[in-house]
Amino acid sequence: MSQFGLPLLYALFVWWFSTGLILYLDGLPRRTYRWTMIGASILALAGLAALWMVREDMSSFGAYVAFTAALALWGWNETAFLTGVITGPRRSACAPHLQGWARFVEATRMVLWHELAIAAGFALLVLAAWGGANKLGAQVYLLLWSMRLSAKVNIFLGVPYAPLSFLPDHLRYLASGFRIRAMNPLFPVVVTASTALCALLVGWSLASQTTSESAGLAAGYALLATLLALAILEHWFLVLPLPSDRLWSWGLRPHDSARANANTPIIATAAPTYAELKSKRSST
Repeated sequence: MSQFGLPLLYALFVWWFSTGLILYLDGLPRRTYRWTMIGASILALAGLAALWMVREDMSSFGAYVAFTAALALWGWNETAFLTGVITGPRRSACAPHLQGWARFVEATRMVLWHELAIAAGFALLVLAAWGGANKLGAQVYLLLWSMRLSAKVNIFLGVPYAPLSFLPDHLRYLASGFRIRAMNPLFPVVVTASTALCALLVGWSLASQTTSESAGLAAGYALLATLLALAILEHWFLVLPLPSDRLWSWGLRPHDSARANANTPIIATAAPTYAELKSKRSST
């Protein structure tokens, strides 16, 4: 239980709670964003310091610290994006008629600064642990970056259930870069490859011995496997009609209250929903 179960429960809780907390904070009035970013920045700096401190620690403690520190730095980027502090040079909706390369360019301009900030965060994280044996922080961050980039590309190419309800009002224009369709060719490739990698990580974790050093490796593999499994689950949310927003209903409460007070719809998007497309096809 302690070899795999505890890392699984820890990663699951941190993923659920941190996601809900960021959603809650970016749903608050914009006057609070300054304090939100100050708090996120303090946590990110603390994470970098922690990574430096455990860069040679290959124990289970070092694995948990590196994992948490990487998530703190990743959370800074997510908070900066969802509050609208760091997004991209384009802050308006794409024209509905844009297709192909032109649409890709404009969609990229919506998130360009955010992607560059993620790259800069990865560079800082690598520098913080430079020369050390504990590489888990970089691995966690790289895994999150890869799977988040995959989710963005899949949403751009087209999925039936884009995460519209998670967009705060000030980022509604991002929905114009989404495409609603039954499936895209990238999705099965990503899910298959990432599921295979997840199975390998589980196997490596369970195969590790319980000595002081290999126990750290086992915990690290288990944390990575759990995080990857959750990222795969988030991909499945894009193609299956699952009420994923219920997982973070408490985090979305400020968004719902603000929209109710303003009497505005949940999302305004240039693209029709998948249900609307199916209804239109069945009526023709």
